[in-house]
Amino acid sequence: MGEFELIARYFNRPARRSPLGVGDDCALLQPAAGMQLAVSTDMLVEGRHFLPTVDPFRLGHKALAVNLSDLAACGARPLAFTLSIALPLADEAWLDAFSRGLYALADANECDLVGGDTTRGPLNICITVFGEVPQGEALLRSGARAGDDVWASGTLGDARLALEAFRGTVRLSGDAFAAARERMEAPTPRVALGIALRGIATAAIDVSDGLVGDFSHLLRRSRVGARIELAAAAKLLGASREAVGEEERRIELALSGGDDYELAFTAPPSARADVQGAGERAGTRVTRIGSIEAEPGLTFVDAAGRVVPRHFESFDHFAA
Repeated sequence: MGEFELIARYFNRPARRSPLGVGDDCALLQPAAGMQLAVSTDMLVEGRHFLPTVDPFRLGHKALAVNLSDLAACGARPLAFTLSIALPLADEAWLDAFSRGLYALADANECDLVGGDTTRGPLNICITVFGEVPQGEALLRSGARAGDDVWASGTLGDARLALEAFRGTVRLSGDAFAAARERMEAPTPRVALGIALRGIATAAIDVSDGLVGDFSHLLRRSRVGARIELAAAAKLLGASREAVGEEERRIELALSGGDDYELAFTAPPSARADVQGAGERAGTRVTRIGSIEAEPGLTFVDAAGRVVPRHFESFDHFAA
C-alpha cells in the first residue's frame, strides 16, 4: 500500500468546514463573522509520550485529545485539524484502529480532518487543530488577578499512577489499574467546560505536564502568585484514589503527575456559583484548590492556612 492509497483509505472523507477536503495543497477555513481562529499544535512521539503497547484506537483518540485540550483552555470551539504522521510501516490493522479512534473523537467534537502529511520513519504523530472563539472572549493565561480563586477540573494524577504501575513502582487492583490506564491513554478534553467558562474565568491553562508546572506558566504570564491548599489537592485523584493510601503521595500525584489534560483556571470569588454552573452544564467536576495573590510565587498551605514548605517537579522534555 502506497502513501496516497493509505491516505485515501484511512484519512480521506468529506469535510464540513473545508470545501477542498484533504486533497489540495492547502485547506481553506473561514471562521464565522465576529470569530477569531484559535490554533494549536502538539506532537506525540513513541517512547516519549506513549508506550509501544498502547491500543492504536486509544492512540488515535489521544493524538487529537491533547490538541482539543488546548482549544478548551482557550474557550474555543473546534473546527478542523491536520494530521502529519510518520509510520515505520503501513500496517493496515493498526491504521484502521488508529483512524477509527481519531475519527470517533473528531465526530464527537464536530472537528474535520482537512489535510496533513505522511512519511516513513519512527512512529511520530503531529496534529494541528483549529478552533473559533468570539472576538475578545478567548481565555488567556494572562488574566489572573489577586483575590481570584484557583480551580481545577475533573481529576488529576491518575495518568501518572498508571505510568507508575507500568513501571512497577506501585501495585494496583485490576479495576484501579483499568481506571487509571484509561485516564492515561484516553483523556477527555474539556472543550464544553472551556466554552462554558467564557466570561466567567479570568485565566486558564490545560494541565499536560503537571498542575504545578503548567499553572506556574499562567502565574508568570499574569504576573501574580498563588496559594494552593494541599487538603483540596489530595482530593483530586480520581477513580484510583483508594489505591493510594498515603495522603502525601496523593498530593504529589495530583500536583506533579502530568498527562491529565484537565483545565486549571481562575475566577473571582463572586463567580463561584457561575463556575459550579459551568461545570454542571459541561458535565465536569470543578474543585476550588486555592487563591491568587499579588506576590509572585507559588506557596502551599495546610487545612489551617499555615504555609507548608513543599517542592513539586513537573515533566520537562529536556530535563536530564
